[in-house]
Amino acid sequence: WANSPADVLITVDAGRLWKADQAGIFAPVNSSELNSNIPANLRHPDNHWFGFTKRARVIMYNKDRVNPAELSTYENLADPKWQGRIAIRSSSNIYNQSLVASLIASLGVPAVKAWVESFVGNFARKPQGNDRAQIEAVAAGIADIAIANTYYLPRYIKSDDPAKQGIFKKVGVFFPNQQNRGAHINISGGGLVKTAPNRENGIKFLEYLTSPTAQTFFAQANSEYPVVSGTPIDPVLAGFGFPFKEDPTSVSQYGPNSATAVQLMDIAGWV
Repeated sequence: WANSPADVLITVDAGRLWKADQAGIFAPVNSSELNSNIPANLRHPDNHWFGFTKRARVIMYNKDRVNPAELSTYENLADPKWQGRIAIRSSSNIYNQSLVASLIASLGVPAVKAWVESFVGNFARKPQGNDRAQIEAVAAGIADIAIANTYYLPRYIKSDDPAKQGIFKKVGVFFPNQQNRGAHINISGGGLVKTAPNRENGIKFLEYLTSPTAQTFFAQANSEYPVVSGTPIDPVLAGFGFPFKEDPTSVSQYGPNSATAVQLMDIAGWV
């Protein structure tokens, strides 16, 4: 990266942003515009990186096999009633690492260790594929519920393929933990590269990404939630339920907790 011509780095997941920051890629940015537009829990505490859109990692369920009244929290997915019913991707996936890291921030290591061990015992199959593979497993009845990011499901109804539209119609979305801390949130975000040849323009571009025009385009193009309140959201996404209660845990905690998260998943046999 030392010889990179890039001014900014943009990527998905706070865990990846943390890794980039640990590698010394980002320079801090002192911008009142970014600080006022982006909530504090969605940016680095010292402004090394910033979130520009949000996604929730939610429960998706087969409408014919699951009554949403059965669903409540991430913690409840460790209940024996879900044995053989859950589809989720590998523990090597950053989205799952960040989810478990956020649980560590909220619940502590001992509680999450016990939760992961019981949760893994409820898998319908060995983790495989991406989030779309989990959604399709639910639609096909291979599993009854899956954990997936919210932006994946809208792609099915927007497809011209009737089979994919059919998958969308079979799958419901449930936002966990609405009675306590809220659903797990992650971000797409970025920051200024330390060696940026065009530092001022790089900062201007980051600020532009919080403007109404950019927020609307960015969020609707990738079916994510804007970070600036009052920005219109994708109508399919809104149809899942909006607004919903979001976990206020700072996404900057995911990276520091990720090594412990991976360790707990490995111990539990979450491959």
